[in-house]
Amino acid sequence: MSGRARREETVDVVWSGDWVAERLGVALEGDGELRELLGLALRRNPKRAHLLVSNVLGKHVPQKPSVVYGAGYGLGERVRSLLGAEEARRAVVLGYAETATGLGHAVADGLRDAPYLHSTRRPVVGVAPAGGFEEAHSHATSHLLLPEDPGLLASGAVGDASALVLVDDEFSTGNTVLNTVRALHELHPRERYVIVALVDMRSPADRDRLTAFAAEIGARVDLVTRAAGTVSLPDGVLERGQALVAEREAEQAPPPEQAEHAVQAGRAQTQAQAGGAGADADAGEGAGPSGGAGGAADDSGETSEGPTADGAADDSGETPEGPAPLTRVDLGWPAGVPDGGRHGFTPAHRAALEAALPDMAERIAAALGDDARSGPRSGPRRVLVLGFEELMYAPLRLGTALEEALGADADVRYSTTTRSPVLAVDDPGYAIRTRLVFPAHDAPADGPGDRYAYNVAGAGFDAVVAVVDSTADTPELHAPDGLLARLAAHAGHVVLAVVPSYTPRPTPAPHQEPSVLPDPLRGPDFSSYAPEDVGWLLQDLSDTRLEAPTEEREEAIQSGGAHYAESLPVEYQPSAEYQALFTAALDASAARIARAVGTVTETVLAERGPRPVLVSLARAGTPVGVLMRHWARHRHGLDLPHYAISIVRGRGIDATALRWLAAHHDPADVVFVDGWTGKGAITRELAAAIRAFEESSGISGFDPEIAVLADPGGCVRTYGTREDFLIPSACLNSTVSGLISRTVLRADLVGPDDFHGAKFYRELAESDVSGDFLAAVAARFDEVAGEVDAATKELLAADRAPTWEGWAAVERISEEYGIHDVNLVKPGVGETTRVLLRRVPWKILARRGAGADLQHIRLLAEQRGVPVEEVDDLPYSCVGLIHPRYTRGATGADGKAVQGA
Repeated sequence: MSGRARREETVDVVWSGDWVAERLGVALEGDGELRELLGLALRRNPKRAHLLVSNVLGKHVPQKPSVVYGAGYGLGERVRSLLGAEEARRAVVLGYAETATGLGHAVADGLRDAPYLHSTRRPVVGVAPAGGFEEAHSHATSHLLLPEDPGLLASGAVGDASALVLVDDEFSTGNTVLNTVRALHELHPRERYVIVALVDMRSPADRDRLTAFAAEIGARVDLVTRAAGTVSLPDGVLERGQALVAEREAEQAPPPEQAEHAVQAGRAQTQAQAGGAGADADAGEGAGPSGGAGGAADDSGETSEGPTADGAADDSGETPEGPAPLTRVDLGWPAGVPDGGRHGFTPAHRAALEAALPDMAERIAAALGDDARSGPRSGPRRVLVLGFEELMYAPLRLGTALEEALGADADVRYSTTTRSPVLAVDDPGYAIRTRLVFPAHDAPADGPGDRYAYNVAGAGFDAVVAVVDSTADTPELHAPDGLLARLAAHAGHVVLAVVPSYTPRPTPAPHQEPSVLPDPLRGPDFSSYAPEDVGWLLQDLSDTRLEAPTEEREEAIQSGGAHYAESLPVEYQPSAEYQALFTAALDASAARIARAVGTVTETVLAERGPRPVLVSLARAGTPVGVLMRHWARHRHGLDLPHYAISIVRGRGIDATALRWLAAHHDPADVVFVDGWTGKGAITRELAAAIRAFEESSGISGFDPEIAVLADPGGCVRTYGTREDFLIPSACLNSTVSGLISRTVLRADLVGPDDFHGAKFYRELAESDVSGDFLAAVAARFDEVAGEVDAATKELLAADRAPTWEGWAAVERISEEYGIHDVNLVKPGVGETTRVLLRRVPWKILARRGAGADLQHIRLLAEQRGVPVEEVDDLPYSCVGLIHPRYTRGATGADGKAVQGA
């Protein structure tokens, strides 16, 4: 009996949550429809091992497009009935990325005349965020709101009867919705909110919290759901679930010989698909980050060669005879209609899309060929319309139109790819039967990584229509290990439909430029550095209370209640033992640092000279910028301007500071400087921030490339070294950085024309070693000059393109250790030190054999009671893991930066 027949035979009698329920004792209790709507699966997660899998959302489980669309549209009709036709017309619907973008859009359709917007994790050049929030339980948390019309979210403010309708697939704790409403209510208070979800799974305590919150803000909050219930979890279920996931993943890992065979098969398949071209060139290519190419083994062990490691097979249980043909279809997408709700979707857009859908469906049907409509068939034609992460609505509507075009004989299904990793188990009582793994193909802002398509392999689809936006139609999509090659191993025909990515109008500047910009701050009034060494493009917040205990900050940051830049950690004051270690480390590494300082400075002078303007990213970049300035003066007699500027992950760069720089220097002369790279988050943040600044201000010429002392992550092309070694300035906080705090960005303290803020810790002057650090390194300049000249000559002739080799390690570590959030993985000596000094550390991974560079790491870890785990195959000397739980007391620390300090 074929795999597909076996599954269809059991689908009506087996609940897709039985496998998890039987092994872990998890119980789903509630409305009679609840089990029809939800199944259960497992994932690696430090908070919750089980996953509720919707059967009508169209994300993980392929479902008829009409069923998926009908579920959302029906909820929208209920909201329209609740609000009344007139109020529904004035309402704004907001959906959540990535899972609920299509559901929210369908709800908006059910309201008929309401505009729609969904949050996004994709920054877009030229569109200034109108807001944002954090999703605490997601593996990728940051949400941006990027409406083309900034006034979209302002409609419905107090005095207007309109409501804000928030749509998510599952209402579990309510944290995400509460964070969103709180953030938007502060900007645009309104009198009414409606929360919509397929299922309400809140506990009684969570329900009471929503009631109290509504009373707190003085607004009416209604809830519309299709079903309600609770998940009952026995004691110890988290630990048992994690152990079960680890056990199954170990069983599913293919043996090395099978994986290698699959890699070769995938290469052959891709070459055959290309007509044999490039076979010689591809023969030496290695497997991609998903562990293979083309039809290579996915995470479930499934290959184009036959059964999976856990017993699954494709529809026939036989090896496909050859690569599936790939057809690209021109959709004829209507001009001016957005690809979704990322920037807003109006009733006029809706009307234009509805009119165009039948023709687009006919084009897809024609691309599928006669197979889709007529000719001998053993059963209904099975076609999957596969969307792409946040792009859910466009493929969903193409799917509903294709259902009508192909008629009752065709079996059309719809699902989308996803960022979320879930365990696959081929059992009728488990919701995720198979998974395909492939690399991201839309150059995501948070870096490369694996993506997934569930329940596609082995489901017996004769054809797959892959729908992506033009931003994601990249070489990675068409690569030997890319999504299209993965699909070709499991379907007879693959059709690619590309929806043009919508480009909004540039957001106009929100205010007039101030006639006078603030002046930089300089020592000794602000910082212990000499006034000529650095001008701080910051405002002095020394008299403002900003410090909070470490664990209190961590809980607020990870729960989404606060951004890390809205407060400061308590400044760590080193013990005598730690101070002695710093001094010894400085003596041992001063020459090594001097070589790196000289090399990066000479590279900058050669490529960006003759008189670059150094702009360090406060505060880690500032000591490096000062040292680069000293090198240029010592070796060449140059007196280079040097400033420090604030950049905040998730919030961008200080635009007022950029305007000051443009008013006083040629932007083309500006060279941004930082201390070191970790996984490259700030590198990407700076590039996106500069693009957005140029679009909004009209000021151009800034080069977003960063010059760093050390680049262990392979993230930049201008560096002093790519070794991951101890930079003593990373050992301490303000006392090695001119007594300046890290930067602060908080709306009540920083206005639109203000510099970001920071504090000058004058009271720590007796502990200040900033000058000692500079002097120790500068004293070695002459002895390393010859080595610097040789290294610079070699670098200038070399290919220094970023390799991003550390990113794959970060993603792997995030999944292997059950963190599922790359923001909590901090690679490299510098970043690990920061984890131990300023965050709540969980554990430290140290490369086996790393020596003196990690002495201070081991001392700090011992003082905080943090385990240090020796590992092999680590591209960094060490990696710090931030504690993935969100409550104070999770590590038993007392709130001080170091116990006993």
